[in-house]
Amino acid sequence: MQFLVDYFPLLLFFAAFKLWDIYVATAVAIVASVAQIAYFRWRRGKVEVVHWLSLAIIAVFGGATLLLHDETFIKWKPTVLYWLFAAILAVGRLGFRRNLIGALLKEITLPDAVWARVTWIWVGFLLAMGGVNLYVATHYSTAAWVNFKVWGAMGMFFLLAVGTVASVARYLPERP
Repeated sequence: MQFLVDYFPLLLFFAAFKLWDIYVATAVAIVASVAQIAYFRWRRGKVEVVHWLSLAIIAVFGGATLLLHDETFIKWKPTVLYWLFAAILAVGRLGFRRNLIGALLKEITLPDAVWARVTWIWVGFLLAMGGVNLYVATHYSTAAWVNFKVWGAMGMFFLLAVGTVASVARYLPERP
């Protein structure tokens, strides 16, 4: 269920694009992101920073897409989001000596060196994903970009998450 809530705006964006066009899909994504924030507020009583940042970026880049009727802005949105998250992780690690991924996953205790490795892998991945998104956005059709954004990027994130869990599994305590 959490997966559907987290990806609710993206999945509605995809459906709206398939049914209409990039502009309707962009408007649907903005409305769905607002609804997602309202849902988190209602069900959990709080909204994670990552969701607020995502809403802000979709509102700015999606709003520019709709206002200027130029799909370039919505195509930049994933890159800006990925690079922003990479910067936050890197600054947290270098500037504040904090493992922000570890702070998000409080229930998992790992050695600092392992958290550092996980952080840098994710920083590199997010930077690469931003670059790949720009490449696909500028070299392929909008339909190909939407498919990549939804299925390709989601698949790559899933693979990295599984790889991350597999790489730290040996550090986790055994369950009875």
